[in-house]
Amino acid sequence: MCGIAGFCNFKGDWQKNIERMCDKMYHRGPDASGIWASDDHRVVLGHRRLSIVDLSPAGAQPMISRDGRYVIAYNGEIYNHASIRKKLSAEGKMTAFRGTSDTETLLEAIAAYGLKDALKMAKGMFAIALFDRQEHTLFLARDRIGEKPLFYGILKDDINNGENDGSFVFGSDLCSIAALDGFTNSVNVEIMGDYMRYGYISAPYTVYRGIWKLEPGKILKVKAPFDKPEIEEYWSMMETAVSGQKNLFRGSEEEAADELERLLRESIAGQMSADVPVGAFLSAGIDSSTVVSLMQAQSAQKVRTFTVGMWEEQYNEAPAAKEIAAHLGTQHTEVYITEEDAKSVIPMLAGMFGEPFADSSQIPTYLVSRITREHVTVSLSGDGGDELFCGYNTYYSIDRIWNRVRKIPGILRCPASALLGFAAASGKASLATRARLLGAKSIEDMYLRSEIGEGLKLVRRGITDRAADFGTWDAIQSRGAGKTWMNTYPSGLLEEDQHNLMLMDLLMYHPDDILNKVDRTAMAVSLETRVPMLDKDVVEFAWTLPLSYRQGGGVSKKILRDILYRYVPRELMERPKKGFSIPLHRWLKEKELREWAETLLSPSLLAEQGLFDAAGVKKLWEDYIMKNIWRPQIWYILMFQEWWMKQKIKL
Repeated sequence: MCGIAGFCNFKGDWQKNIERMCDKMYHRGPDASGIWASDDHRVVLGHRRLSIVDLSPAGAQPMISRDGRYVIAYNGEIYNHASIRKKLSAEGKMTAFRGTSDTETLLEAIAAYGLKDALKMAKGMFAIALFDRQEHTLFLARDRIGEKPLFYGILKDDINNGENDGSFVFGSDLCSIAALDGFTNSVNVEIMGDYMRYGYISAPYTVYRGIWKLEPGKILKVKAPFDKPEIEEYWSMMETAVSGQKNLFRGSEEEAADELERLLRESIAGQMSADVPVGAFLSAGIDSSTVVSLMQAQSAQKVRTFTVGMWEEQYNEAPAAKEIAAHLGTQHTEVYITEEDAKSVIPMLAGMFGEPFADSSQIPTYLVSRITREHVTVSLSGDGGDELFCGYNTYYSIDRIWNRVRKIPGILRCPASALLGFAAASGKASLATRARLLGAKSIEDMYLRSEIGEGLKLVRRGITDRAADFGTWDAIQSRGAGKTWMNTYPSGLLEEDQHNLMLMDLLMYHPDDILNKVDRTAMAVSLETRVPMLDKDVVEFAWTLPLSYRQGGGVSKKILRDILYRYVPRELMERPKKGFSIPLHRWLKEKELREWAETLLSPSLLAEQGLFDAAGVKKLWEDYIMKNIWRPQIWYILMFQEWWMKQKIKL
């Protein structure tokens, strides 16, 4: 786990600026730093290293291929690099390696087979910058699912009326890019509609104009003079889902569980490999418990497991996790956090994410990462289980509502939706959700409408092309800057409605919220996180499963439960899920955080900024303080304001 950065055609002091970019990513790689520059300094690569495999200088980056053609700066892990090494040796592509790092394996595989074919054979998580010295071409590549971040773009030059200044830049961290001399890219206000809807900024967009997220499974190619990037896909979640559902697993549910267990064991064995201590997060949930069970089953030593406890019973899964750990025989660490612990994290969040991000579980995720890092350098997690195996309650509720709504003829639904919308616009906010859902054209459209909340009307009119007209809101017209996966998802792509909702989440919510949160919070304390359920073979097999193997009879994640109950008694697992959250709705009323919040929401500051509708924000806050009506958009606005106050970027 590391951080990468670099630029092409940079006009300023290249040495000072690449060092500054690397310094901004110190937390991603505190063990070492490296820089490579072409002879003319037109192409510069930087790297911060968190040493995991081959701790010696032989694993240092940037690294040059044996033939001298390629230079790589790479963040991540290739879990099957040993088998790729064997292939290279067996085919005579390599006679001897300098060290044992997966970086060298990946680099020589690229030299032997080409970038695209090397990535297709690699199983892992990664963000890669590769310079082809022979063809004067820079490549950027991101892993299949989006575990590792990678940003890129063009610096703007205000002196020349905002025209591109010719500097192509990239990095693992937006803060690194923003630290460059001459960085004046303004806030991309057109993404505010989606931010206020989801609480995060979806790929390929970022909070800055002209700076983008490389999407999962994509390769960017930019050839000298480095001004016209081209992007191609080497792996597609959508194509994988479509192919899997056309070629369903034909065995029994028990046989499917056997095969999934085999694939998970293989994935976990590969991800437990490291030259540093490895552990795992353990909640009382199905996903993390399955991962830990299979880890302990393959380990001769006690697996290190970590849980954060909270004193409020309704949020506390620590006692249940402790029972599971005791049954499995892990070496368990349980730490209870106080309100003061959690509140102290809030001022750090803006710098941690580099752009506004408002999934409030970011706070406990950071705290469990900090505690885990005191004992190990790598931690496995159970992320991915909900999206791959139909675990979210929303999938069931939306399916149930759609099956009722679809029975109403469209000729009646549309006028009824409009009437309810007018009522909602007149102040009857309780009708807004009904208006949105009633007007849905498909279950996918309904899923989008359910995500809107009340955030769009808080963005000042004229800032985006989306106003507050919920009654006539059209899912296909949700942004001015472009389209997200959620907006362009083809209705009825997969036969099963719930499969379509799962795929929509895997295309956007999972990489842009869940994986984003885990990477940034863990990297803030220099902890590498690994996600065995996102292994390529596991994901591809999961999409061959019939829906009935994932859920049925009121039971979610059936196939994962089938595996887990081979290791953990059913009675330890069948209890209400409490979730990984904190009581923000109570904390923000307490003196210290209330003062912080009201400073950020002050009418004078909102007027100075000119982004949010001050009257709408005032009502939102008063409803919360006086009527105890909590809406997540309160946190969304606060996280944006905290970020903006630290950056003071122009709008």
